[in-house]
Amino acid sequence: MNDQPQDHTIRRVMVGTDRSKTADQAVRWAAQFAKRYDADLFVVQVIVSQHPSTTEFGAAEHTRAAAARHELTDFVRQLVGERGHAFVVMDDDPALAIVRAAEQETIDVLVVGNYGMAGRKEFLLGNVPNRISHNSRCTVIIVNTQLLVDGLTAESIPVSSSQPEVHVVEPHLGARTVKIAGVVAKYGIQEFFSQPAQSDVATRREQAKRLRAALEELGPTFSKLGQVLSTRPDLLPPEYIEELAMLQSHVPPMPEREVVRVAEQELRVPWEDVFESIDPKPLAAGTIAQVHRATLESGDRVVVKVQRPTARTEIEQDLALLEMFAQKVGKRPALNQVVDMEAVFKHLSTSLQRELDFRQEIENISRMQVMLADYDRLAVPSVYRELSTGRLLVMEEIQGVQISQAPDGPERVEAARQLLESFYKQIIVEGFFHADPHPGNLMWWKDRIYLLDFGMVGAVDANVREHLLLLLMALWKEDTVFLSDIILMMAGSLDRSDLDVPQFQREIGDLLSRYRKTVLADMQIGPLLQEMSAIGVRHGVPLPASLTLAAKALAQVQLATAQLDPKLDPYDVAGKFLMRSMLKRVSATLDPRALVYQSQKLKVRAERVVEAIEHLIGARPGQKLVVNFKANSLEDTVRRAGRRLAVGLTATASIVASGLTATSATTADWVPVSFGIVAGLLIVGLVLDLMRGR
Repeated sequence: MNDQPQDHTIRRVMVGTDRSKTADQAVRWAAQFAKRYDADLFVVQVIVSQHPSTTEFGAAEHTRAAAARHELTDFVRQLVGERGHAFVVMDDDPALAIVRAAEQETIDVLVVGNYGMAGRKEFLLGNVPNRISHNSRCTVIIVNTQLLVDGLTAESIPVSSSQPEVHVVEPHLGARTVKIAGVVAKYGIQEFFSQPAQSDVATRREQAKRLRAALEELGPTFSKLGQVLSTRPDLLPPEYIEELAMLQSHVPPMPEREVVRVAEQELRVPWEDVFESIDPKPLAAGTIAQVHRATLESGDRVVVKVQRPTARTEIEQDLALLEMFAQKVGKRPALNQVVDMEAVFKHLSTSLQRELDFRQEIENISRMQVMLADYDRLAVPSVYRELSTGRLLVMEEIQGVQISQAPDGPERVEAARQLLESFYKQIIVEGFFHADPHPGNLMWWKDRIYLLDFGMVGAVDANVREHLLLLLMALWKEDTVFLSDIILMMAGSLDRSDLDVPQFQREIGDLLSRYRKTVLADMQIGPLLQEMSAIGVRHGVPLPASLTLAAKALAQVQLATAQLDPKLDPYDVAGKFLMRSMLKRVSATLDPRALVYQSQKLKVRAERVVEAIEHLIGARPGQKLVVNFKANSLEDTVRRAGRRLAVGLTATASIVASGLTATSATTADWVPVSFGIVAGLLIVGLVLDLMRGR
């Protein structure tokens, strides 16, 4: 530390102001300081913008900024004459705006008043002087503006010098392209697209290892690409899936100084103003962020998830390159037979953009808290929202043990059942589930299982959930034919003429017979779904990606529950849960308001069906039905018309029966509802048949 700066090192002095009385005192002190060293004085004023520039209010803000620039210029010229320079900038972050201005003008000394540096923590979180001192690359002098009133001069203020930190400039897109090409050549990734013989497992495994090593070397985006592909057996062979799954735990941690820098940038204060301590050894290091234990000043023990400082820049840069690649190769049939690059890119881009914003993870945690409210043996960590941002996540530390170390007892057994049932609920009912429930993300604490890390979640749409419900029922009844039909329906391949359906059914039957030989409790649903997905891929009927991810999650959670309670029967848990879910659905349909609503819908549909039938037979005036047919299709046309007429009449009869039974005092409530449901199904079938025949 130097007591006095060297004359030859100070040629440009900058001071920030908001034109308040105390800030202007700092400007006058900086003017004296600059005069002492015959330096130029740069005065910068930051106006925090409140409205977009394209709006009327935004235009008014720019007008006020122009006026402020004239006032500031006059003020500076009065202080130092021609050596003065005035700037007015609009920014939503005053501290970083001043730091950027100092870098742009290559300032030697940056002066800032200390107004607001003392006081409550809530105010300190927005402290501008503190943030400037921790982010500036040049020497910073913080002056006590209150003492300036007592006549303190520039000569009385000690000056501290600090060595500016060197920042690495990120490579341009062209340089990144060259690096990617080099890595591809190094590992011979082009062989990946050659597709060895189906029986050549050793070659595929060697290719998979080289692909994993290349993705690891290329950084976060490509590592994440590998992680995404590891959940898609519908896109890659099993050897690649197994190898790429290892990317989940092979990421080098970032240095401690980077962790602190990101935390301070997000908190807007030095980390020690918020944390009592941060453990320098990370709990986990991922492609986008890493996690550290920490203790708040209040004494609360927390974990801090910090995003890598270059993650967003690198990922967006790599996504731009991958998008170009996907567009160029997406039209090549040979490559599409190996992997659908456009589908992979779309899935990867959506996943990464979601994970780059930790606020999305906070919402995932909140949603899961609501979903698990009915389970007293399950929980998720609490979030410190006031300390969390898009790049920093502060959560309650779960001070427990791995679930395999949970003490024996009824709590452990009940927690295992609730964990498995909760995933049936997440996937089948809610359509939102934790997509990575491996043992590292499940902790035992306070006689409960805590689910951790909600960066990866899955979603299942309503149509897939309905099919999955039927699929589980077919598994329960061991109905191979119906099970095969459900799988083909889910894949949208029910009417494919090129599919060998008997062979497909035989393979599904062999799979079920293989599982029939095991104990019922060992008949895990997750692995069973995964093997079904593999059979579908072999026959060119891949299951929806959301179901594939759900099957993987179920497989992981069932392994976890087997550790907690080896006697747990997953089919018993699934059967009881499905029964309760069906009863809830039935009770919901018996709600008077729902019945009135459904009856009105059925009434309108019935009127339309009657009108259609009357038009069909010519009983209603208006445009008559015109039929164009070829001689060789007359028989089919007549048969189709007869079928539609029969369905329409049956639907009409069901509607009439529903109305008659509803008015009867001796008929059970379920009878008119049943007639109404039958009528609705027939009407829907008739409409679909008519649309298909157009």
